[in-house]
Amino acid sequence: MEFSLEHLQPKERASFALRSLYETAGCRKYHMGRFEEYSLYQENRSFLSSEQVITFTDLDGRLLALKPDVTLSIAKTAQPAPGETLRYYYHENVYRPSAESHTFKEISQMGLELLGAVGEAEVQQAVCLAAQSLAALGAELVLEVSHMGYLFGLFDALGVPEATRAQLLEKLRQKNAHELRAAALSAGLSETAADALCGVLELSGSYAATLSKAAALCRNPAMTAAVAELTALAPTLGQAGGSIRLDLTLAGEMEYYNGLVFQGYLKALPRPLLKGGRYDLLLQKFTPGAGAIGFAVYLDELDRLNAMPPVQHQDTGKVMLNVALPKGRLGDKVYNLLAGIGYGCPEDYNATRKLVVENPAAGIRYFLVKPSDVAIYVEHGAADVGIVGKDILTEAAADVYELLDTGLGRCRMCVAAPAGYRDDPSRPVRVATKFVNIAKRYYASMGRDIDIIKLNGSIELAPILGLSDVIVDIVETGTTLRENGLQVVTEFMPISARFIANKASYQFKHRQMDTMLEKLRDTLHKQEEEK
Repeated sequence: MEFSLEHLQPKERASFALRSLYETAGCRKYHMGRFEEYSLYQENRSFLSSEQVITFTDLDGRLLALKPDVTLSIAKTAQPAPGETLRYYYHENVYRPSAESHTFKEISQMGLELLGAVGEAEVQQAVCLAAQSLAALGAELVLEVSHMGYLFGLFDALGVPEATRAQLLEKLRQKNAHELRAAALSAGLSETAADALCGVLELSGSYAATLSKAAALCRNPAMTAAVAELTALAPTLGQAGGSIRLDLTLAGEMEYYNGLVFQGYLKALPRPLLKGGRYDLLLQKFTPGAGAIGFAVYLDELDRLNAMPPVQHQDTGKVMLNVALPKGRLGDKVYNLLAGIGYGCPEDYNATRKLVVENPAAGIRYFLVKPSDVAIYVEHGAADVGIVGKDILTEAAADVYELLDTGLGRCRMCVAAPAGYRDDPSRPVRVATKFVNIAKRYYASMGRDIDIIKLNGSIELAPILGLSDVIVDIVETGTTLRENGLQVVTEFMPISARFIANKASYQFKHRQMDTMLEKLRDTLHKQEEEK
């Protein structure tokens, strides 16, 4: 029987294509062992995607770890000589916690690293190879580019305190305009400075047009230098193929990336397939004065290309926005809003047992899901967008864009206790809640030890029966608390329904999403004015 590459799985075919691409570009294969001394990861925790690492004690007593990362090991051992540029590629497995299974997972990666003398030519080669890597996989692609130097320069120009920069970068990554502004003001920025920071959210779109906007907003040499590097990169990216977007809300880890950062997407995959950037700061821990740029391709993600669900295969002749709609009162309110701006369906979902209703003419498809599952459907790409309460979104820690605070279903997350309650600092607080992660983060921010009691309903009973000292729960009017002899101790998080989007879907359907968002904002604004 004649062998054909078509018989291989997508990630197996990809490994052959990428190996050929990297070797043709003059890169040598770098191979390393499965284990690394744990101290390497302990000393560079900020670089890792998770601090959880599988460790064991070797026969000689050393504490070793199964590799959670490849770049750290290469940076430690490469040691380029002054003026030398090392070009490596690798195909290795790493071991990290899986957000889906909540267990450790073996992850197959291919990647490329340029280390040592890294100038404009090397940067352009690395980014071009990133785009070519996506193109070699045979699907519609988007490469998203940003520059940490531009963001750091803006932070310096606005006087953003060092202690708050990581939080503000996180809001930028989420495209979370409503909370970005509040966080900026809370950090001590003026109204004008907060507006300038929120203006970065507008720096997203086609490469040339966005670069022109970014250049006009430069405030210092650092921002100007970043724009110059992005400008020099434009001709190379123009020849790379695919859709190239400049999005300055894309931000890497502050302690790691110091220049260009980029992510690559393939259509039908729910999360980035490729991630990379310039990381001189990390390499200089091991080789002073050296530079570095590289990226990783997550081959296991390619398995999803063969797993597109039947509903996504239906050819309606239009780009369809798939909306995760929460069942119940909130979902009805949201649907009525969307129907009023042209996204209604001929079929009444409340009059049928169907869980999927659609209107191909309007380019809309609704999935009826449990409210607590909305963020999961969106994060994993089963839906492009969804409407979800901030409580559920925060509890799930979903990796999505939070594009709009609709203002619907306003309430707040509170700590409540029996009247006259006083905290006893000599022991942990017993906290009853169904929002375990939210409660843990709140009390951790205060440095307070707690014992969590997970409940799913009638939370107010816990302190009444002595099961807990306090509860952490949603409060709307406070009537239930008062009727059960409880009172609010602290309000610590406002809650309302948020419009969220899958990060990969946004790359391919941003026009449709932006159109829906603009209409939705206008309608909500008019309703607010009428009150």
